[in-house]
Amino acid sequence: MQKRKPKLNGDKEDPSIFASTESAEPNDIEVESKVALEDESSTRKRKPKINGDKENSSMPISVESAEPNSIGIESKVALQEGSITQFYQKNMIDEGQNEEATEDSTSVGKELDADINNLNVVNGSIRLDVATSNLNVGNGSVGNLNVVNGTSNRNAVNGMSNLNVVNGSKSKILEDVSWIEKKEIASENGASIPRDVISEEKHVDGTKTDGNGALKIEIAQADEERVEDNSLQLKLEMEINLRKQEIEGLAEESFSSGDKLFAYPQIIKPYEDIEVFFNRSFSPLKDEPDVLIKGSFNHWRWRSFTTRLNKSHLKGDWWSCVIHVPKEAYKMDFVFFNGKNSYDNNDENDFCIPIEGGMDKLAFEDFLVEEKRRKKEQLAKEQVEKERQEEEKRRVEVEKRRIEVGKAASEADRAQARTETENRRETLQQLLKNAVRSIDNIWFIEPNEFKGSDEVKIHYKKSSGPLAHANELWIHGGHNNWKYGLTIAEKLVRSEKEGDDWWYAEVVIPDQALVLDWVFADGPPKVATVYDNNNRQDFHAIVPKAIPGEMYWVEEEQKIFRKLQTERKLREEASRANAEKSAQMKAKLKEKTLKRFLLSQKNVVYTEPLDVQAGRTATVFYNPATTALNGKPEVWFTCSFNRWTHNLGPLPPQLMLPADYGSHLKATVKVPMDAYMMDFVFSEREDGGVFDNKGRMDYHLPVFGGIVKEPPLHIVHIAVEMAPIAKVGGLGDVVTSLSRAVQDLNHNVDIIFPKFDCLNLNHVTDLHYKRSFSWGATEIKVWFGKVEGLAVYFLEPLNGFFSKGCVYGCGNDAQRFGFFCHAALEFLHQGGFHPDIIHCHDWSSAPVAWLFKDHYMDYGLHKSRVVFTIHNLEFGAHFISKAMAFADKATTVSHTYAKEVSGYPAISPHLHKFHGILNGIDLDIWDPCNDKFIPISYTSENVVEGKRAAKEALQQRLGLKKSDFPLVGIITRLTHQKGIHLIKHAISRTLERNGQVVLLGSAPDPRIQNDFVNLANKLHSSHGDHAHLCLTYDEPLSHLIYAGADFILVPSIFEPCGLTQLTAMRYGSIPVVRKTGGLYDTVFDVDNDKARAEAHGLEPNGFNFAGADCGGVDYALNRAITAWYDGRDWFNSLCKRVMEQDWSWNRPALDYIELYHAAKKY
Repeated sequence: MQKRKPKLNGDKEDPSIFASTESAEPNDIEVESKVALEDESSTRKRKPKINGDKENSSMPISVESAEPNSIGIESKVALQEGSITQFYQKNMIDEGQNEEATEDSTSVGKELDADINNLNVVNGSIRLDVATSNLNVGNGSVGNLNVVNGTSNRNAVNGMSNLNVVNGSKSKILEDVSWIEKKEIASENGASIPRDVISEEKHVDGTKTDGNGALKIEIAQADEERVEDNSLQLKLEMEINLRKQEIEGLAEESFSSGDKLFAYPQIIKPYEDIEVFFNRSFSPLKDEPDVLIKGSFNHWRWRSFTTRLNKSHLKGDWWSCVIHVPKEAYKMDFVFFNGKNSYDNNDENDFCIPIEGGMDKLAFEDFLVEEKRRKKEQLAKEQVEKERQEEEKRRVEVEKRRIEVGKAASEADRAQARTETENRRETLQQLLKNAVRSIDNIWFIEPNEFKGSDEVKIHYKKSSGPLAHANELWIHGGHNNWKYGLTIAEKLVRSEKEGDDWWYAEVVIPDQALVLDWVFADGPPKVATVYDNNNRQDFHAIVPKAIPGEMYWVEEEQKIFRKLQTERKLREEASRANAEKSAQMKAKLKEKTLKRFLLSQKNVVYTEPLDVQAGRTATVFYNPATTALNGKPEVWFTCSFNRWTHNLGPLPPQLMLPADYGSHLKATVKVPMDAYMMDFVFSEREDGGVFDNKGRMDYHLPVFGGIVKEPPLHIVHIAVEMAPIAKVGGLGDVVTSLSRAVQDLNHNVDIIFPKFDCLNLNHVTDLHYKRSFSWGATEIKVWFGKVEGLAVYFLEPLNGFFSKGCVYGCGNDAQRFGFFCHAALEFLHQGGFHPDIIHCHDWSSAPVAWLFKDHYMDYGLHKSRVVFTIHNLEFGAHFISKAMAFADKATTVSHTYAKEVSGYPAISPHLHKFHGILNGIDLDIWDPCNDKFIPISYTSENVVEGKRAAKEALQQRLGLKKSDFPLVGIITRLTHQKGIHLIKHAISRTLERNGQVVLLGSAPDPRIQNDFVNLANKLHSSHGDHAHLCLTYDEPLSHLIYAGADFILVPSIFEPCGLTQLTAMRYGSIPVVRKTGGLYDTVFDVDNDKARAEAHGLEPNGFNFAGADCGGVDYALNRAITAWYDGRDWFNSLCKRVMEQDWSWNRPALDYIELYHAAKKY
């Protein structure tokens, strides 16, 4: 049986070249020698392993055979009395071979009386007459070994290095010679003594040997060790020579056939070292001084390596190195290179060598999955431990910070208590100066001396003041400058003792009273109309026995301190409870949004189960009715995993079958354990044709429960606005909020931003100088800081471009921002950044798109792709048009707005890469559960109570009538875009319906601002209790309006996205909007949009209108106000519903990540 030489990738297969690994008929090799001993003879046979090969002495041989040859060795040596056998070393070639030699001893003689190293033979000496250096062995046979009398010749052993053996006989001869050496040790009488007896230093009869015997044994042992060392050295020399001959043969064969490489051994197995030989003269690397091999196993997926090759001993330009083959390998893949950028990769096919006896491809895939699972478990354990340690560290830090904060708060409370006590003391001292024990002919108290808890009579002369004609007299009193409010209310009776004009009331002096405070009135509290209040000074009397000492003020300070501590504790507990409630609500919203995301295209595609699980089967349902495949006779399903990067590659296309209901088709797929994303497209034929690939985005669904997580993207935003450090419009909110939302999904986000001199640095943490670089003959300083948890690199050019005191409006804004865009890209290039996505915004950072493609894409930033977002088309049309041409993907801030502007010349040529993605709102900024600007916190569960309290606070603050009216809020910039003529009409219409209206906003145009100032003056005069216009921007007031209003009106003529209606719903206010742009995408009319809302996984949430005239406003506003009047329970449920809808960045962030991945494919 024969096996082919392993085929190297790139070798030509020659069927005439074989390497034999078995011999059909094993040869027998017999070496006979006889040794005559007194009444004793012994015979031994061995079976070594031998690998057969071709009968060509120039070819190397193997060292294993399926059927080993038998070699019999007999020796017979006639010895006279006193002769001994020469000892030789035992040698074994196969390390795994373990054979035992049988030693027989039938006679017991005298003790050894000879030195092994200086053998003395009585009647002669022996000589092993074998000419080993010229011994020829062929076909498994060898000549007789004749041992005759003569002088021993140890060189016979040492001279076997040049032994020429074909089929493995050489090793057998060595073994048998060594066996003869170790067979026996002869005594003086020729007796054979077992070795174990010698080693125990005893006679055969059991008596101990004398000292000379012990010395002889030590000498024998030393000689035996020396012989074994020599034998090992001999074995190694033989193996080296055998290997050398075999490699030389392979090199000669490879050179003759024009092969540039071969490996030794020829049959490569896992878990062993191999030597790779490379002929540089056949390679493009022939003139390179250094040659290295770079490789891996199993299609470059396991255990990579890079090793330098060294010049080998072979003739010609052969280089070699040793590579360890791991046990999991079934194939070795590699290329050669010069250590820099010159490669020999087998004409771009790479080199490969098959590995036999290990895993196959499927077993390796299973192994990889198991490895990933184990690694995930290990990482999970490490993560749990890391999180535990971090949590413990965080707990310690929080506790430390809590103690520090508590200490500081305690000190603040103590200081406040001390201040309040001192103020009270000063006030009381002033009162004591003014307080008296009586006033002649007006009032007095009896008894004259009294203290707290005593009952006294306070007398009052009726005719002394304005109560002379009152029918009743009452005393309304308190103590200590009315500190505890009204604590005394008693009716006076006529005093018979003092006369008809004197009246009195019996009063119990309050505890802790130092001064009594009171007035007289003509009736009880809340009924009296006429008062005698001592000319608005009130009456004050000293409590004589309660003049406070120092101890009183110490106790008073302690009381105030304890009260402040209790109030602070209650506030902190309430804040923590609100924060926890808010976090729970956000988590529920996020989970709800993910489910909505999975169901968002249910009319086109969905899965069962909805949450695709790794390691399980999923069924994909597809409705082609509204797609490019509508009406096609067949629909084919092509699927893969992990953004089309899974090692299984795209699975074979499946013909989709009809589902059990509706017009859907279905296909079933097994999801691997190492999947984190399922990717698929649909086509009309198995081989393609018309595709539905979701507008070049492909369909992607997350996979849950897998052992692999999606690798994070690196996104860099280049922008000139960012909230809250440099917010001008909505762009600043988007940059910050989108970045945070994407970062929360475990992606890496950086922002490059101009270091304006007008930055609000209060919101930048850890701001510090990083380094400087030069571009455009300008030094640019780089600063780093964190804004809202985001990493921000601030660029400060020393040309003064950003030291103007403003963001926009410098006259050379295009030059300033163009410089910034180029500097930002240069910073990425020089800093060694390699982001996946560079995201630029509006005209101000639009130059990034073409500067990147012209100057950086092919010069260091080849990995990156550009995404451009249009927030407002009003400015910089030329810049926007050019950026649209160069960007890989482009977006605007809502789906409907994208359709509305699709005909613009700047956009229409690029619709294939233009997408609409809604903006969101920041749930941390707009959070009614944790908002310091509203009177009470609330969620959807107590929205009615929360909004009622906010409405009352709003009415009180703006001077509106505190009653239950429908309240319409308007928060806007006063521009024509925002529909100012519709705003004016809506104000009038609301007042006609007996509603209240509040407007907050200002106009950049002075003429519009003056127009609204006049309108405000008119309304405040005629409808002051129902209308208030605040013509500026007031952040706290905006929060109160969102919470206190029943409706928020947004009648924009056009609106790319709009955040006002989203914030309104967050606070439970119902939006009334015009159907345009993002307003149409987010507000679904309660009467007309039920089907449209359901298609988006939502319920109706407001009122809308289509026209841009007064009739359109009336249509929506009248229905809204009527619903408030006629169905309060239904209206309250609507407020609850809109609060529970998620208009945060949760969903837009998922859409942007899909877009980023789509951009990476370009």
